[in-house]
Amino acid sequence: MARTDHRAVRRVLRREIAGTIGLLTDEHDFRVMRRYRTFTFDDHPTYLGQIEALLRTRAAEGTHTTLALFDPEEFAAFCTDTGLDPDNPAARTRFTAELAATGATVPYDGRPLTDLVPVLVDEAVRQATWEYASTLLARLGPCPTCGEDIGRASFARASHLLTRILDAAPPGDRHLVCSVSGEPETLITVLHADRDTEGTTRLDEAEVLEFTSVLALGLATRSPGGLVMRTSGPGTADRVCGWRLRGDRLTPLTAAEVFDAYCTDIESGDLISPESGVDYCTPPDLGDQDAAPGHHH
Repeated sequence: MARTDHRAVRRVLRREIAGTIGLLTDEHDFRVMRRYRTFTFDDHPTYLGQIEALLRTRAAEGTHTTLALFDPEEFAAFCTDTGLDPDNPAARTRFTAELAATGATVPYDGRPLTDLVPVLVDEAVRQATWEYASTLLARLGPCPTCGEDIGRASFARASHLLTRILDAAPPGDRHLVCSVSGEPETLITVLHADRDTEGTTRLDEAEVLEFTSVLALGLATRSPGGLVMRTSGPGTADRVCGWRLRGDRLTPLTAAEVFDAYCTDIESGDLISPESGVDYCTPPDLGDQDAAPGHHH
């Protein structure tokens, strides 16, 4: 692209954004958008460079910008639903405004886009996982025996179990991973529970919601799955423990089973070498799980 065009492109970009930039995070999505005549970028690296320059300019002017994940397929569907012409920049602006309200977003904080893109993609995956798990939970309907809403009861149970796990955990920063096997794919969700010096646990509400929904889905559908927790604290080795999802309960894994789970690649099944300075241990006792609210039929 000729140097003289840069100013014109910046003007176009400025017109197309209203506080939120819909970002094409990968080469494939970028190529799909190139089919629109009004989308005037030549290649993905140049496009990212232009966006980055614009973000820095806006930040220098004191303007706050949010980044959203722009999905060309969703954009095309949006245009079909609303009757907008996808080859009109106004349609992209409308879609981006919609993303700002409902989609996955991260605030631009001055970090390079190469650092922010993975954060945005993770956020989008997290939101999609939560929406998918919530939809499946809602579809379970009432229990044929007692009439209780299975999804809601399972969510209450998962919430209670998560609270028990965090309360029983040794002090430190906790990193929890829950995986639930299912069709068409295994759902994996991550929760960070960091404890500050006063002993208060800091949680991200969106993470908690997603984590609880996936755990609830595993409990409600009695799917195979598991939950692994890693605790890190100053001056001590990291501790890793875990539970297996069995029916609507969490049963503790032995230290050897945790070691096996932690040292196997989820995607390929290949062995990963164990880390040094990590203790694989039996998890804390969660007490009487039948006392937990939720669905036991």
